[in-house]
Amino acid sequence: MMDGPRMATARAQLAPLRFDRRELAGAVADLGVLVPIAVALIVQNGLSATAVLLPAGGLYLAVGAYYRVPVSVQPLKAFGAIAIAQGLGVESIAAGAIVMGVVFVLLGATRLLDRAARLFPRAVVRGVQLSVGLLFVKLAWGLVTSPPAAFADAGRSPLYLTTAGVAVSLLALLLRRRAVTLLLVASAAAVAVARYDGTWTVGPSTLQIPSPDIAAFAVAAVELVLPQLPLTFANSCLAAADVARTYYGDAARRVTPGRLGTSLGVANLAVGAIGGMPLCHGAGGMTAHRTFGARSGGAPLVLGGALVALALVAGSVLAGVLTGFPLPVLAAMLAVAGVLHLGLLRDLTRPFEWGVALAVGIGGLLGQLAPALLVGLLVWWGSRALVPAWTAEVRP
Repeated sequence: MMDGPRMATARAQLAPLRFDRRELAGAVADLGVLVPIAVALIVQNGLSATAVLLPAGGLYLAVGAYYRVPVSVQPLKAFGAIAIAQGLGVESIAAGAIVMGVVFVLLGATRLLDRAARLFPRAVVRGVQLSVGLLFVKLAWGLVTSPPAAFADAGRSPLYLTTAGVAVSLLALLLRRRAVTLLLVASAAAVAVARYDGTWTVGPSTLQIPSPDIAAFAVAAVELVLPQLPLTFANSCLAAADVARTYYGDAARRVTPGRLGTSLGVANLAVGAIGGMPLCHGAGGMTAHRTFGARSGGAPLVLGGALVALALVAGSVLAGVLTGFPLPVLAAMLAVAGVLHLGLLRDLTRPFEWGVALAVGIGGLLGQLAPALLVGLLVWWGSRALVPAWTAEVRP
């Protein structure tokens, strides 16, 4: 138990909450990942808009209050992509969220994630972050060259969308220190509202409380959870904790792989209970928040509050409104975050480190993160045993 002075010192070292203009701009910077997957799950898979946004908002509020730095909340990307592609329903998605929740609560509570993190050298972690940065750019490219059918922009020319996306990306990159995301998101939201031609109502959308059977759990475990586990372990726990330490130093000492696993695990148990969108943390999302100004838990608190309010007050119309969100804005926010996330590799100084990071990163980009991690670890530790000077890490 800490005595009074030590507790006061620990509290003082946590980042103070901020709610200035730049913090608000950073708060909305990661919507490029959340919105497309949320819209697809709502429109194509039949999930309730309120069930999709309410847990995401709740998790943002929790991480802002506890971690006190901008820890991101994102959809489970591989999980969501497979569920959307296969047209899986609420029962299977809920079953997968519950399985993910149980797995990561156990891994976090037993501190296995923290122990496993010690086996992963900087070069391998940077490789994971490289794959995430490249995946963000790839997702951004896909939004404008092959726009999802659920969006109002789907009928527009890919050339127009690509040109607009590049222009918005350059604007966001050049003005990222001037809270430009507030203007971009506000303008995009206004366009989405103007495009909505349905009936305006107030209140949440209807919740579909799932009751998955054994068959749903079996499908979810094989089709959804297994492909997602390596990415969540590597990006949401190991890489996200590393990014937090890199960006915020001692202020991020609460952000450990085990705690991140526990928080995303608890969130997914809640998601499974109401049939929502499975969630994780993400290293790339943390770069997005920081790039555009976020420096404290104020950013996730603001975004979390906004998502909860939207879920409860406008959930009944969100399915229609969100489809009108301009794709060039979403793509631009993704692309800028992805490009700047690659800057984390600048502390690699040895050719051997770069080789390992590139191998892991390319493997992750190709959807083979688990074997890429295994090969990267074997090469690293094998080479370290044979020729220690090749792999010695120089840390400040």
